[in-house]
Amino acid sequence: MPPSFQSLSVDAHGLALHARQRHPGGSPAVVFLHGWLDHSHSFDFLAEHLPDSWRLVLLDFRGMGRSAWLPRGAHYQFADHLVDVEAVLRATGLEAAHLVGHSLGGIVATAYAAARPSRVLSLSLIESLGPTGGPPENALARLRGFLEDLERAPNRKRYSTVEAAAARLRENNPTLPERAAFHLARHGTELEEEGLVFSFDPAHRRRFGSSYDDAQWLAISAGVTCPVQLIRGDNGFPFFEEERAQARLAALRCTRPPLVVPGGHHVHMEQPEALARALVEFIQPVR
Repeated sequence: MPPSFQSLSVDAHGLALHARQRHPGGSPAVVFLHGWLDHSHSFDFLAEHLPDSWRLVLLDFRGMGRSAWLPRGAHYQFADHLVDVEAVLRATGLEAAHLVGHSLGGIVATAYAAARPSRVLSLSLIESLGPTGGPPENALARLRGFLEDLERAPNRKRYSTVEAAAARLRENNPTLPERAAFHLARHGTELEEEGLVFSFDPAHRRRFGSSYDDAQWLAISAGVTCPVQLIRGDNGFPFFEEERAQARLAALRCTRPPLVVPGGHHVHMEQPEALARALVEFIQPVR
């Protein structure tokens, strides 16, 4: 029987984050970072197919999953998530680890690997190749959008059942299979008096006031020194035109061709066995 996960409370400079760990004495150590508005349970299907001997750490980013929210009136910024990664490494006593990131988690993993190259042994990016900040002329519109979003009241829609919440997830992401949507909704909702609500902080829906343009992201990516692999779903989210995608892979010095697996944006939930094989083949030689 595979080892079970244990919950951890992680102190991120006073903010309580939630993480789950399996086989704390195992090796290699692999830290998983989920996508926007998701949570650590998005990796459950994948974890079932990874070696029992591996040490797995699954983090809930601040304001998502079971991690604490920022105080009302505070704003989430991209760099905050690097603090989350540093905090979970500190809490688990890991000097270095392999990072696996899906979507937003992959962007965070890339930035962290560039900022702390000695602490990242390898980088596996699932449906993730950097932010879509675009050209510098987008900066003004982004600032205006950030201020506009502050005027909108947070909206936490109520659902009568987990199935109804799962159906809502599939409306936003039609490629998400029913089984995956139900799993995300089951672990990503909480009961209030008037029904179920998603557990993420609705403030995460506000637009950031700033983002990286292509030149800045290429400069950050060039700071990554560890091996990198990219895994995509053949029906996943479109990244960029080929020239921009190749430039980003080149900046990461990613010599492996992207692995394309049948599936959508949550391909790791659709094809967990295939993703697990890819991670084992990639991570095992690096340990």
